[in-house]
Amino acid sequence: MSLTFHWFLPTNGDSRHVVGGGHGTPATASGRDRPPTVGYLGQIARAAEDLGFEGALTPTGAWCEDAWLTTAMVSRHTERLKFLVAFRPGFVSPTLAAQMASTFQRQTGGRLLLNVVTGGESHEQRAYGDFLDKDDRYRRTGEFLQIVRELWEGKAVDLKGEHLRVEDARLARVPDPVPEVYFGGSSPIAGEIAARHVDVYLTWGEPPAQVAEKIAWIRGLAARQGRTVRFGIRLHVITRDTSAAAWAEADRLLAGFDPATVASVQAGLARSESEGQRRMLSLHGGDRNGLEIHPNLWAGIGLVRGGAGTALVGSHTEVADRIKEYAALGIEEFVLSGYPHLEEAYWFGEGVLPRLAAEGLWRHPAGEQGAAVQVPFAG
Repeated sequence: MSLTFHWFLPTNGDSRHVVGGGHGTPATASGRDRPPTVGYLGQIARAAEDLGFEGALTPTGAWCEDAWLTTAMVSRHTERLKFLVAFRPGFVSPTLAAQMASTFQRQTGGRLLLNVVTGGESHEQRAYGDFLDKDDRYRRTGEFLQIVRELWEGKAVDLKGEHLRVEDARLARVPDPVPEVYFGGSSPIAGEIAARHVDVYLTWGEPPAQVAEKIAWIRGLAARQGRTVRFGIRLHVITRDTSAAAWAEADRLLAGFDPATVASVQAGLARSESEGQRRMLSLHGGDRNGLEIHPNLWAGIGLVRGGAGTALVGSHTEVADRIKEYAALGIEEFVLSGYPHLEEAYWFGEGVLPRLAAEGLWRHPAGEQGAAVQVPFAG
């Protein structure tokens, strides 16, 4: 088995400190340290491509740059890297989204992956003109994915659903290859949609026992639909030549968290309708103490950031061991990030990936040409 690794494009800005934002909370001022210009994001994308990452995730929301437009521009700075574009189905028609995906595939040589984000915060959705409640948003997502997938198959689509309606919808040119669909959600309705429609189910970085429960849950739901689903996990990483150096970096980041900012972010996230966000908050309870919730799994990021709030922290060998622990549960894809994203990509790519390659758990997407530069660092 060869594991797949994706990196992250910080379209809300980057920094040597944690850049907060997401799930209804605004991006923190540190995002201005390195603005998300196409030039800087292109640097990160090229580094990720060279190091052996398969793709790069972009976020979605009012707190960051638009993912479709940004990745279309950054794609010109790379040759192989794929783009895991996050978007919300309620903000664009399914026929137009299917067409946009098809165009993206042709213009980039098949380098689009789609991360479907239903939207967990009603107040943020209303700012975009979407007034459905959470469960209805998920039902609309199901109708959306049904339409899009049939269009990608070259079918003419007529659907009169509860939330979406199209008549004689069709594409002049279907995408080749068809983009894979990624999706995350921890509520019962989210599980139902994942089981019916998605290729890869993503979970945030919970401890292994909780991740195992999620995998079993989605596998069971998918089996009842006669389908199989792959699994991925979204994590931050702080990996260094020694464990002490990695934890010193985590301590440095934590020391930069202003108490007032932590309190404000936690109050905002506590209002979240997202079950996944509730599970993230339960890992730390807003407390700076006891943040290592599993060996090498640190919940500190979640004090100031919505969404993915945990990081793998340790030596390169320790981080590789934790990745193997998740892989043993059934996780095949790892969507990673770190502050700042340019430098942290090198720490992971030069320190951890060669160790996994030596054990036959990963290979560079560029083949032998890429593998030739993989020399593991210490740790």
